Amino acid sequence: MGYALCMGNCFSCKRLFSFNPLRVPSLRVNGNREPVCRACVDRANPVRIANGLEPIVPAPDAYDFCSENEL
Repeated sequence: MGYALCMGNCFSCKRLFSFNPLRVPSLRVNGNREPVCRACVDRANPVRIANGLEPIVPAPDAYDFCSENEL
């Protein structure tokens, strides 16, 4: 049994970060899911709330590894 962890650039800030490919918050861009880092989610939530939107609540394991069996 193994584990999987993705590395990619945040769509918003372009910073490289690691994430669970199945649970990371993402944006749809041209039909593709683009990952968003925790810092950008934290920056976006006050703006979302001020605009009457629900905050983004990442899954507890959104920035951790996942079991290879989940892929």
